[in-house]
Amino acid sequence: MGILHDDVVLISQSDKEGEPSVITVNCPDKTGLGCDLCRILLFFGLSIVRGDVATDGKWCYIVFWVVCKPTTRWELLKKRLVEACPCSSASEIFYYRSELQPPRPPDVFLLKLCCYDRKGLLHDVTEVLCTLELNIKKVKVSTIPDGTVIDHFFVTDTRELLHTKIRQEETYKALEDIMERIVINFNIEKVGPEIAACSQASPLLPSGITEDIFHLEVSNELPSVSLTSNNVSVVMDNSLSPAHTVVQVVCQDHKGLLYDIMRTLKDYNIQISYGRIYIRQGRKCEIDLFIMQADGKKIVDPSKQSTLSSHLKMELLQPLRVAVVSRGPDTELLVGNPVELSSKGGHLFFMILPVLSRC
Repeated sequence: MGILHDDVVLISQSDKEGEPSVITVNCPDKTGLGCDLCRILLFFGLSIVRGDVATDGKWCYIVFWVVCKPTTRWELLKKRLVEACPCSSASEIFYYRSELQPPRPPDVFLLKLCCYDRKGLLHDVTEVLCTLELNIKKVKVSTIPDGTVIDHFFVTDTRELLHTKIRQEETYKALEDIMERIVINFNIEKVGPEIAACSQASPLLPSGITEDIFHLEVSNELPSVSLTSNNVSVVMDNSLSPAHTVVQVVCQDHKGLLYDIMRTLKDYNIQISYGRIYIRQGRKCEIDLFIMQADGKKIVDPSKQSTLSSHLKMELLQPLRVAVVSRGPDTELLVGNPVELSSKGGHLFFMILPVLSRC
């Protein structure tokens, strides 16, 4: 049986300001689907205040209650959500995407921007590129003494249209609108595979990020693994369900919280059969997830329980890693957070910024 394209994702926009809109996804299931959907919602700047997930392993039904921005582009959001679902809109027959045929890597473009510096410039430029659905792979920023900034952005285009004149003009116009006519020079060009390879960040993070910041002691409590702090509780239990390991999370809400959890489970190839997400007053988030391994069994290995629990807690306690490191006469501000093993992720980055101190 096929599935109608318009029925895969249904969006019911709220009539009252401040009340959540409802997004319903009804499609074939795949491992990591929840992560992919949460990434898109995060990319569009939506905040998830409640969620329900149910699947039988072949078909899933997901409902998100989200708080949106006035500028949310609903039609484009729906298109991106449908694209993330394992279904064919052309033939109206669903299919499971083959992991043996990975997609072709996207073309990388070098966006060169020369302009006069001002406070918040880098923030505004990256926000515009995000709105245009341009994914930033690497950035090099240089400021010369006369106040001129030369920025090099290595980007890929979600729409795969950046090679066209119309798309390039759209990008320039969007940047010009927020930069108050301070642009001196602007250029976009496609780069070759050698330069594209150089645009990828090094897989080895500096010690300022990896030391201490990523370190987390693994609890050895058995049979139920419980990791708690003042703000985060992660509990895994195999006694509450005959077929699933139940993960109960209680923590304070933050931007991308559900995506951080889903990303961690996806990287461990964990399947979610049922889930409930609810945010109470005071931004306290309660999450119950019924999970199992790819082989359809509970997580009974104590070491696997400890590893998964500790990584979940680390993502909740430190969704963003920040460190200040001195390198000789220079001081660097290191900012980073994890991406998926597939290297996908919106609003995810690693930065090294030189810090100038004023004495």
